[in-house]
Amino acid sequence: MLENRDYTLLIDSSASMGKPLGTSGKTKWLALQESTLALARKCEQFDPDGITIYLFSHKFQRFDHVTSEKIAQIFAENQPADTTNLVGVLQDALNNYFQRKATGKTKPNGEIILIITDGIPGDRQAIFEIIIKATHKMEQQKELGISMIQVGANSQATKFLKAIDDKLTTVGAKFDICDTITLEDLEEMSLTDVLINAIDD
Repeated sequence: MLENRDYTLLIDSSASMGKPLGTSGKTKWLALQESTLALARKCEQFDPDGITIYLFSHKFQRFDHVTSEKIAQIFAENQPADTTNLVGVLQDALNNYFQRKATGKTKPNGEIILIITDGIPGDRQAIFEIIIKATHKMEQQKELGISMIQVGANSQATKFLKAIDDKLTTVGAKFDICDTITLEDLEEMSLTDVLINAIDD
């Protein structure tokens, strides 16, 4: 189920990611680098040609065919700044998937998109609408999975992510393709389970 798939990571690089994470002394950005490296190594086992990474704040940038060796460089060359705009980057990632699918360039089993964020998107309704529209382009439920990983303990972000996890099909989605976990959950789960949950929640 995890092999013959593409993997895309959307990483929040907004200013709040530069703040400390709990009492650990680490910034969220540093903690995220460690988790991203572990995720990338796991994804490479199933997607050896490299993964796609987006960094997003007010704007976003995309890095294609990224191997785990390049993760530290990406984090070192980019520092948290600006606001959280998930709408544009999620739309681009989904468009990229469906465009590649239309030209026969996707893997046979589809794609998993992992979104790592600590904040609340500026336009929550737009996020719902983007995901709902994507589900209606899908031919089968498990071709596309989205897992949202929350960094930190923002209660409003938790509430929003839980709604994305639980209410998609009640507001018009063809399939329930979203799963949400916290960075703390990520430390306690196997990375394989995290990826499976993204497509088999």
